[in-house]
Amino acid sequence: MERDGTPLTGEEWEARYRRGETGWDRGGVSPAVDHWREVGALRPGDRLLIPGCGRGHEVVALARAGWAVTAVDLAPSAVAAARTALAEAGAKAEVVEADLFAWEPDLPFDAVYEQTCLCALPPAQWPAYQTRLAAWLRPGGRLLAHFMQTNRDGGPPFHCDVAAMRTLFDEATWSWPATEPLCLDHPNGLQELGYPLTRR
Repeated sequence: MERDGTPLTGEEWEARYRRGETGWDRGGVSPAVDHWREVGALRPGDRLLIPGCGRGHEVVALARAGWAVTAVDLAPSAVAAARTALAEAGAKAEVVEADLFAWEPDLPFDAVYEQTCLCALPPAQWPAYQTRLAAWLRPGGRLLAHFMQTNRDGGPPFHCDVAAMRTLFDEATWSWPATEPLCLDHPNGLQELGYPLTRR
């Protein structure tokens, strides 16, 4: 179901999970997790936030590997699935059912793993979401941002043009790496471009 600029409600996201309309879900852990660990963007001991965590594949993998993970999602089915997966894996993480535009953590995080939350939001909400991402991270904290490339109008997922992302995540607040992005092919036929941004 394509949308223009109207955000999906919590009930609509829940309905998508119940119908199995979860094309953003890889069905397993993204290869980005191992990459960010190997290059040191995910560091042992980090307090890590995963917004829009879905069924929690990355939540479980990172919690099992020793990270202190907090995960947030709006859809009850997603939250329940993530909690069940954690229990089955014998891993522990905080999984919160909440609207990210209302939720506030007690303390800022060392890193945020942003995989498919930004592209699920209509572009009109991106500036407010960017502001919240900056507030959730401590200075020097890292945003592991995966920008979905759809090259079409409408969504979700919405096209995250890199030039637009550089404007959204501007140099006053974020430091961009000089290296080329991580390029990930998604099972849905799209591509993600991953950048480790640093909160100034």
